Amino acid sequence: MESTGSSGLNSRLRPGVIAALVVLVLDQATKLWLLFVFDIGRRGAVEVTPFFDLVLAWNVGISFGWLQSENQLAQIALMAIKAIAVIALAIWMARSRTLIATVALGLIIGGAIGNAIDRFAYGAVVDFVLLHVQLGGKTFNWYVFNLADVAIVAGVAALLYDSFLGAPAAKAP
Repeated sequence: MESTGSSGLNSRLRPGVIAALVVLVLDQATKLWLLFVFDIGRRGAVEVTPFFDLVLAWNVGISFGWLQSENQLAQIALMAIKAIAVIALAIWMARSRTLIATVALGLIIGGAIGNAIDRFAYGAVVDFVLLHVQLGGKTFNWYVFNLADVAIVAGVAALLYDSFLGAPAAKAP
């Protein structure tokens, strides 16, 4: 049996919890700064580079704007699904046997909680990064996203790496 530190947190679980907290704090700090200090809502789209703009997009759906709905019952259902997913991911993280999987699951959990806070506070997720490219006179835009989304994608990529190329990891619950 592994001993726990003074915080009572299993040392194997600590990196995942730290990853989740770092993502959550950075995500929320960035969104609060953009909304209330930079005032992105008043400024509109701001070109940062020729391929990257800051824009304000309120996502009432799930990832990539799927299942868009402003219906309160739909929003409650999305929050319930997200809560169940975070619990399942936390159980998986507690059973994880590799550092990569533990941190990856922490990234996903932190991102999911960050976006859930938005949904609870604003009724939608705050998205603000727009990547685009011009080819042949046409502009191609990627979905507008935020730091929580980046953490979720990075976590999923790390889980895939760990599953296929890393040491055998714990099975999902």
